[in-house]
Amino acid sequence: MGPAGAAPPRVTRRAAGLGLLALGARPAAARDEGLALYFLNRSAVMTCALDGSGVRVLATGRGGGLNDGIAYDPVGRRLYWTNMGRASLDDGFVQSVNLDGSDLRMEAPPGSSFTPKQCKIDAAARKLYWSDREGMRVMRSGLDGSAIEVLVETGAGEADRKDPAHWCVGVALDTARGHVYWTQKGADNAGQGAIKRAALKLPPGQTPANRSDIELLFSGLPEPIDLDIDPARRTLYWTDRGDNTVSRAPMDPPRGADPARRTDRQVLVRGLDEAIGVALDLPRQRMVYTSLGGQVGSARMDGSDARLILEHQGPLTGITLAPRAG
Repeated sequence: MGPAGAAPPRVTRRAAGLGLLALGARPAAARDEGLALYFLNRSAVMTCALDGSGVRVLATGRGGGLNDGIAYDPVGRRLYWTNMGRASLDDGFVQSVNLDGSDLRMEAPPGSSFTPKQCKIDAAARKLYWSDREGMRVMRSGLDGSAIEVLVETGAGEADRKDPAHWCVGVALDTARGHVYWTQKGADNAGQGAIKRAALKLPPGQTPANRSDIELLFSGLPEPIDLDIDPARRTLYWTDRGDNTVSRAPMDPPRGADPARRTDRQVLVRGLDEAIGVALDLPRQRMVYTSLGGQVGSARMDGSDARLILEHQGPLTGITLAPRAG
């Protein structure tokens, strides 16, 4: 465990892979034939078994940009994902598909968001949440893309848009306590990254740009990307593309803690090749994660039994777990 702003030692890609693979063989008990992994590669939605076998393309969405965030709706039994589009054209969008790859839909059309990133679903409220990077916003809509709202606005105009400290990337929901969490990544590995939270409901009389309830949980992180939470244990998990790690920390900081000097960040996995996606499998107490360098990894939620289950898969982004189709 180390200070929030302290980057773990950097390692080569080859050494990282060897180190992760050496931590343990795949236990048969970890397999669950009822679940599968779903992850994103360019404009494709990929799927495989929990052990990495049977990799295939589930669906191919609209081209023109990179897919980024993926989430599963257990009520409608559909996968939803964002595509960043082209930042110069402000044409990001959201699509969805059934678990068997059928009925591909455009939910939020191009231009409904600037460069949408990680997304999460509030299944009970039938809402989709996402961070909008160059849009400098945290947003939500109906699952059909209707009633788009801006919850948080971290900047405005071209000058702010050029500053990655304003860029919202990851998102997570604590619906029980009524909070949305997000990351602001900062420049590449620059120690400008932040994790923040605010209420799901905008305070009366305030705007997304001036709301007064935003809490800064961490600052000075290398480059935080995607988020997930364990609400029962009040623990926040995230990937960091700056120091190529998966970390966790309490969702509620110690009283009086300085967000730039928190010492309760625990680095769980090191040496990934541009860490991006993370998702928690709470019933089995495991987590899965991806890297832009083409890796899919799996570990227990304390970081033990960390292993790469896929490599050399192309530029991978978001990941989620959902029932196996069929």
